[in-house]
Amino acid sequence: MAKAGNYYYEQLNKEQQKAYYAIKEGLLNLQDSFAVPMLSTKELSDIYFMIRMDCPAIFYSVTFSYKYYPDSTAVEMVPQYLFTKDKIKEHRQAMESRVKKLVRQAADLDEKGKELFIHDFIVGNVKYDKLKKAYSHEIIGALGNGVAVCEGIAKAVKILCDELNIWCIIALSEANPDKGIKYRHAWNVIQIGGQYYHLDVTFDNTLSKDDTVRYDYVNLSDKQIFRDHEPVIWKVPVCNDNDHFYYKEKKVSWTTMDEVRNRTKQAVKKGKVLLFHWRGGYLTKEVLMELLEIFDQEAKVKDKRARVSVNWSQAVLRVRFEVGLGEEQVEMEEANEGEKE
Repeated sequence: MAKAGNYYYEQLNKEQQKAYYAIKEGLLNLQDSFAVPMLSTKELSDIYFMIRMDCPAIFYSVTFSYKYYPDSTAVEMVPQYLFTKDKIKEHRQAMESRVKKLVRQAADLDEKGKELFIHDFIVGNVKYDKLKKAYSHEIIGALGNGVAVCEGIAKAVKILCDELNIWCIIALSEANPDKGIKYRHAWNVIQIGGQYYHLDVTFDNTLSKDDTVRYDYVNLSDKQIFRDHEPVIWKVPVCNDNDHFYYKEKKVSWTTMDEVRNRTKQAVKKGKVLLFHWRGGYLTKEVLMELLEIFDQEAKVKDKRARVSVNWSQAVLRVRFEVGLGEEQVEMEEANEGEKE
């Protein structure tokens, strides 16, 4: 499948597309200023953002000012660059080399293999930047400094997918202060096997700990992702396939208590972490209590206790069995802690 190209450009009207093209060319050529068709400030701001979602390689300018001239049909846009022009050229070359070196490792994999390679690289090598420095919103943060916020991670996923010829775009949702969500959130929509899926590596990055890589947000449908994501600001393709969710494909998406008990016995016996998706109906408090009872009973057989982490929205449970008796410990996970107050 060919890469997504200028996805957001194609959603604009003709006048907005002219502005998009002028801004993109100006930024690629590192111009100090350039003429842009006169649009509202909001339109220009949105287009500026869309360009950087379509083209993550433009990582060196995040905002702009403009000059308005009476009786003119254009404004003079003045981009603000994060670095000097010499530094930008140096960083561009470094980023190009970094991306090409990374994707060589995945060149012979199939689509799903490439997707998981990118996912696992980000989870293993990028830390969430709670200070939210300017470069952390860009690929230079994720791929150059190993720190990023959701936007930088989503852009890194996209540029790596682009290089591996996998269709991928960035999705963006608005903040929701009423829910304590202070910031916008960015993730990806990816096409695998001809179907569209949501992929949120930032949320998996937040959840992955103690050498356990999480895949709670790999290949989700609209129904799944919007359990704990706000609606998108700009339209993205419909994702309605539920059959290729990571845990379901890996056969760790269980529907019966008997299956959970059998797998729990194996995990306790072998001293392994139990990580699974509950698919036997809604994960209600009553269902959770029944699951916790199973973990506790099987742990006590081997004089162990269970430490349980629950991603309630996605019905994913992680259980560690520790030597020593004691009360079962339960933690409700927050995958989106970086976007909350």
